Amino acid sequence: MGTSDPAGGRKKLGSDMSDETSALQFEMMLVMRHLNHLQRHADWEEAPLDRSAYVLMSRISVDGPLTIRELREVLGLDDSTLNRQTAAIVRAGHLERTPDPDGGVARKFRLTEAGRKRLADERDSYARELGGVVDGWSPADRAGLIATLRRFNEAYEATEARPWARPAV
Repeated sequence: MGTSDPAGGRKKLGSDMSDETSALQFEMMLVMRHLNHLQRHADWEEAPLDRSAYVLMSRISVDGPLTIRELREVLGLDDSTLNRQTAAIVRAGHLERTPDPDGGVARKFRLTEAGRKRLADERDSYARELGGVVDGWSPADRAGLIATLRRFNEAYEATEARPWARPAV
């Protein structure tokens, strides 16, 4: 349980909540909660993609077609997990297996036209919802948040030696 903060009446989570990293983890927990809430309660035209499909499809949309081995390297997941995830996305009609255009033996996964449309529609829905949250912010504040999040994400990616490709903006 937390302890009372005599200065503000708020409870501290653990003995070192004043520590910057504790504050960071708390704010990140709230971001995850808000995004989870957004996914469950936003006004979606159809049920949103599950997180794993959204992440995998997003990576393929930026990198282009990828094999299971390439997905393993960029996502840090094991083959059995990736086989389950890609099979579900193929069944949904959002991915297809194609021959390697470079002549490799392994087949690559690429987005279908339906998959590209579904991912774009979902991104647009998220962008609309998030845009409503920061609507009253100045352009400089929105740009500052984006820059800070990108810096955080790139620092985290560096700890795993697994950088994420980003779409051209």
